Amino acid sequence: MRVLVTGGAGFIGSQIVSSLRRAGHEPVVLDALLPGAHPTAPEPPAAEFLHSDVRDAAGVRAALRGVDAVCHQAAMVGLGKDFADAPDYVSCNDLGTAVLLAAMAETGVRRLVLAGSMVVYGEGRYECPGHGPVRPGPRRPEDLAAGRFEPRCPTCGSPLAPGLVGEGAPLDPRNVYATTKLAQEHLSAAWARAVGGTAVSLRYHNVYGPGMPRDTPYAGVASLFRSALARGAAPRVFEDGGQRRDFVHVRDVAAANVLVLEAAGDLPAGALTAYNTGTGDPHTVGEMATALAAASGGPQPVVTGEFRLGDVRHITADSARLRRDLGWRPEVAFEEGMLEFARAAQRASAGVGV
Repeated sequence: MRVLVTGGAGFIGSQIVSSLRRAGHEPVVLDALLPGAHPTAPEPPAAEFLHSDVRDAAGVRAALRGVDAVCHQAAMVGLGKDFADAPDYVSCNDLGTAVLLAAMAETGVRRLVLAGSMVVYGEGRYECPGHGPVRPGPRRPEDLAAGRFEPRCPTCGSPLAPGLVGEGAPLDPRNVYATTKLAQEHLSAAWARAVGGTAVSLRYHNVYGPGMPRDTPYAGVASLFRSALARGAAPRVFEDGGQRRDFVHVRDVAAANVLVLEAAGDLPAGALTAYNTGTGDPHTVGEMATALAAASGGPQPVVTGEFRLGDVRHITADSARLRRDLGWRPEVAFEEGMLEFARAAQRASAGVGV
């Protein structure tokens, strides 16, 4: 199978390219190599390479020649600095996806795997002891400033117990990045209905691993901690470190993409299918920082109490559907992955192109 991987020179995309080659497929890489993501030239991908932006219709049409499927990884990632980043996020993520899908409709390519994200859910699933499953509203700045980080029941104010979110949960993006990731899904679903195509969104959890970009305002928390330790500094943990996340290794995410690409012919056409892509083994941000510090022999994390309004407290999702439908299983355990990540090289910077 000949597969176009957009953003294929980036962190996750390059791992997908390697996994596709090992599985006997023919990857084609399209990447703009924008300076924010690639301040220095990356290693040449082990695949046919086209230097083009996914927003360039002519370049995308050229890349689609002879292609059987598309693995769309090109995106601007992370929470960003402030709302002034919104035009860049919308342009890179949503306009780029629209240009790609229009070219796929024109050229007859009918299989798409999208790099989705668990951020489309907003806050995760919660149980109130008196009211059962509830969805708390956005956290209030005055509560966060006072160190009250845990959401409470919107009806009675009781403490809530976090749980796992299924793919059928309501979608409630809480920041610009999350909103663009949901828009990508809606665009992909509209494309699938219009052309009878097969679209799958793999809603990634917190992906980490070798080759992750270094710290910038757009980097993930694992990269920020790793970069601090590389400088000999203590990781700075926001809030109280109790935020629950699911840290999934990049090789496992790449394997999920290959599996879905190979199974696309058996998945429903004319609609988008979403799969949560995580380990099912949640850890707190504080636990992750402590594990990285221990693995690298660096200073212990410092819990700062700082917060960002766009962050959610807990988001961990149930990935049973991907296991049940396609047999995917993550292979890298948390402890093993953090030990490897603590000693692995990082990319020079981060920004556009996952």
